[in-house]
Amino acid sequence: MEIKQRTLSRAIETQGVSLHTGERVNLKLLPAAANQGIVFRRSDLPGSPEIQAHCSNVGDLVRNTTLVSGHAKVHTVEHVVSALRGMGVDNAIVELDGSEPPIMDGSSKAFVEMIRKAGVEDLDAPRQIHAIGTPLSVVEADRSIVVLPYDGFRISCTFSDSKGRFTQYYSIDLDPESYVNEIAAARTFTFYEDIESLIQMGKIKGGSLESALVIKDDKVLSKEPLRFENEFVRHKILDLVGDLSLAGAHFKGHVIAVKPGHAINSRMARLMAESIQAAPQAEVVAPAVVASGPVVAAKGTSLAESHALSTETENGIGSMAIHEVLKALPHRYPFLMVDRVLEINGNRLVAIKNVTINEPYFVGHFPAQPVMPGVLQIEAMAQAAGILFLKMIGKASQVALFMSCDEVKFRRSVEPGDQIRIEVEMKKTRAGKMGMASAECKVAGQVVSSADLMFTIVN
Repeated sequence: MEIKQRTLSRAIETQGVSLHTGERVNLKLLPAAANQGIVFRRSDLPGSPEIQAHCSNVGDLVRNTTLVSGHAKVHTVEHVVSALRGMGVDNAIVELDGSEPPIMDGSSKAFVEMIRKAGVEDLDAPRQIHAIGTPLSVVEADRSIVVLPYDGFRISCTFSDSKGRFTQYYSIDLDPESYVNEIAAARTFTFYEDIESLIQMGKIKGGSLESALVIKDDKVLSKEPLRFENEFVRHKILDLVGDLSLAGAHFKGHVIAVKPGHAINSRMARLMAESIQAAPQAEVVAPAVVASGPVVAAKGTSLAESHALSTETENGIGSMAIHEVLKALPHRYPFLMVDRVLEINGNRLVAIKNVTINEPYFVGHFPAQPVMPGVLQIEAMAQAAGILFLKMIGKASQVALFMSCDEVKFRRSVEPGDQIRIEVEMKKTRAGKMGMASAECKVAGQVVSSADLMFTIVN
């Protein structure tokens, strides 16, 4: 059934203080014609210049997404654009008498309420929906975003700061109802130690505890309690919805993001825009795989990308010291879970991970009785299996994406001082593009965890 483009039924306006400039700004949401997209209009500038909400117009990406066209700029557009896209609005004009929308409470909740009051109506034009056919990936140090074929719009996101505090995961199929109920109200946040540098950069002039959450040590400073137990990662998804919509079309795909931010979000949006331009009518060509949350009902999913192993001996048995592991895997502290590869022989690999009390997760898991989280044992198996998979198919320039895991079992705890022996066996490969493996983690010869893993290949 053909889906029609949508716009607002009538104009609606609000006002508030912007986050970074501290200006008091009036904002109007106006209906727009079919195929016009989301457009920002600066009514305070001569000629009321307009800027298309598209990744080709993205400028500054430090703590916000900025759109630029000529001399006109609009900062921090992500919350407004996220609300419009989350509510299924294809075409609208966002009119401002300043350079930045009001921050409101730091979420998209106020903009969603405006859209609800204005109403949404269909236009006499079909909505263009791009189906991701070939996996897309962007990796920056310990950050990564991958988009896989999927018959719907799903985001699976992991958030963690550099100190390993408040690590959170959330996965959701998005439509207007789930966006409103689960994402729109999640507020922006910052770390207390970053505030001084942001002020020196001329930002957050309008910031307050009424418009953002502040994380200080292991506490959250706020005017009201957390709206969700995992509010930080939900806000990261809110930003993703806004930033990725700048690709220029609705799309079907499963977005898997680890520690996303505006810069890497923008890179993925540009990659998606290139995909849309190259194949505007692309269809889903691979089965959908829905990732589960880590260690929920004894199952888990995480993201593991790995580059191929280059060390090899004449009899087919390879080994890798830590400096070679660092070359082979894009992961870095605190997500590198392989210290050494002892052996690669045919379809089998053996690696080790040394677990010390210095691991950052032991600070909160658990202080009185430190235990290695089960999801990180799965991540260790995934990283080791990714190395083996690419080694077997001989694709050193590509990345093995960990898609899913099943039959996950945890038999005993892993504690500081343990050395994990990771044993992986590749069970099946399909056309050099997909692989299935079984893996076990052992400590002192005893199995502590095991899982069946599935991979696909991306450039």
